[in-house]
Amino acid sequence: MGKALRYKRVLIKVSGEALLGERAYGVDPSQVDRIAEDIAAACRLGTEVCLVVGGGNIFRGVAGAAQGMERATADYMGMLATVINALALENSLKNAGLDARVLSAIPMPTVCEPYVRPRAVAHMEKGRVVIFAAGTGNPFFTTDTAAALRAVEMGCHALLKATQVDGVYSADPKTDPDAVRYDELTYTEILARNLKVMDAAAISLARDNRLPVLVFSLHEEGSLAAALLGEGRSTLITEGDDHG
Repeated sequence: MGKALRYKRVLIKVSGEALLGERAYGVDPSQVDRIAEDIAAACRLGTEVCLVVGGGNIFRGVAGAAQGMERATADYMGMLATVINALALENSLKNAGLDARVLSAIPMPTVCEPYVRPRAVAHMEKGRVVIFAAGTGNPFFTTDTAAALRAVEMGCHALLKATQVDGVYSADPKTDPDAVRYDELTYTEILARNLKVMDAAAISLARDNRLPVLVFSLHEEGSLAAALLGEGRSTLITEGDDHG
C-alpha cells in the first residue's frame, strides 16, 4: 500500500528564476520541462494542483521602480512577465500529458482565460492543472501574496513554496555558513524574525486562513512528490498547534 498524501489539493508557487536553468535571462525550455515532469508525477499521486508563477526571470517590478520607473507601471510589467512564464509552463505541462489552463488576473482573452474563481474551481474539479498568471492583478502585491490568495480561494490544503534551498534558514545558507535550518516554524515566528521566505502580507493571509505553507527545493528531481508524501527535506509553517 502506498504512502498517504499529506495534502489532496495544493497550490505550488514557482519563482520566475526557477525557469532560468543555466541562463542569465528568460526561459530555459528544458528546465520548464523538468519542472512540468515533477508536477506530472505529483498529479499521478492523486494530488489536485494549481500554480502561481513569478516573473523575476524576465522583469521584476521592484527592480524597475528602484531604477526610477513609476512603481505601479513597473509592477504591471512584472505581471505581464508572469503571463509569459505561465504560457511556457502550460505548454510543458501539456507535453507531459496533463490538461492545463492559464487564467490571468489581467484579462487578455486572445492569450488565455480571464481569472474567474468559479471557472478556476471547475477546471480543478475536472482534473486540470490551473496556472494563475498576472499576480493579483494589482500593483504593490507580490506573486507570493497572489499565491496565498489563490490558495485560499481554491480551498487548497497547503501552499507549497518552491525555492532555491531545502527549507527556511535563519540567513542565506549560500553566503552564511552558520545559517540554521528549521524543520518547523509558526507564522508568528516567520514575521517576528523577519525570515525572508515570503513577504509579510502572504504570511499574514496564510495565518488568518490557517493555510499550511511548505517550503522545499525544486532543484532535485522528484522533490515535489517527496514533499507531498512527507519525505525529503522541507520546512513546515503552521499555526504551531498544527505541527505533527
